[in-house]
Amino acid sequence: MDHREQKEIKIRPVVYLISGIIIGFMLSGILGFNISDISKKTSAPNSQSPNIIGENLPSFSESVVLPVKWGDIGKQMTESGVINAGELEKIYSQRGGLDEESKKLLYLANNGNLVIDSKNSALLLNLLWALGLGNKNPVLENGPMQEKQYGGAKNFASTGGWTLAKGDTMDHYSKHNFINLSPEQQALVEKISKTIYRPCCGNSTYFPDCNHGMAMLGLLELMASQGKSEAEMYKTALIVNSYWFPDNYRNIAKFMANSGVQWENVDPKEILGINYSSGQGYSDIVSKIQPVESSGGRGCGV
Repeated sequence: MDHREQKEIKIRPVVYLISGIIIGFMLSGILGFNISDISKKTSAPNSQSPNIIGENLPSFSESVVLPVKWGDIGKQMTESGVINAGELEKIYSQRGGLDEESKKLLYLANNGNLVIDSKNSALLLNLLWALGLGNKNPVLENGPMQEKQYGGAKNFASTGGWTLAKGDTMDHYSKHNFINLSPEQQALVEKISKTIYRPCCGNSTYFPDCNHGMAMLGLLELMASQGKSEAEMYKTALIVNSYWFPDNYRNIAKFMANSGVQWENVDPKEILGINYSSGQGYSDIVSKIQPVESSGGRGCGV
């Protein structure tokens, strides 16, 4: 074998390697994927959003850390009597009892960010319900709750249904300064509250006539007081609503998937709006799909 042949043998493997790389890039362009796309598809679910299961539907099985601190709100509410802690614990003793983390939300002053999951979502609903009901706010004093046609604010599920206050519930209605909002923050709460609905009825959060509406009002007030942006408030509201109405939002997710939009890409403001999240909007959505199996859920009581 002469020197020229030896040189050709050494060069050939390099040529093959380069050719393989070029062909690989050509195929990736034709097939429409790349390495980063593959890594995205095989990565672990985002712990900050509901888990995704079959058909890309949310399972709401994982805990989500919400971008809002609870602080001493629970302590303020138990001390003021909006929440009768003894009665609340009595009710939950029949549901397995309150764990230590839940008790901290009631009694301690240094709580961090709220965490929601399928196990504590009902408790957070009740705590935020009490906050929305008891915190002094123009929405409760000047909004639809006070319209004469309804005979006063005391006749709604969100007021008459709150049976865990000390004394008369209406003695606590919009009476406590748990959260103080600036004019700008109040305007933001009112703006957003008029665009967030819940599947149990046809009213927006601005008309908090049931527990879910009153709880959402409390959440919006708390987030606004901590300087959260409009986008953060919508995103958080959708997460929380999804834990309160898991079957409803899995059906909405299925409808969106059928329309070519995966759940992780939806616009929270749009999904929370009247066309999807109101009672009538949801009924229209569910009539267009084969609904997911219902797992049941709590109504508008404690």
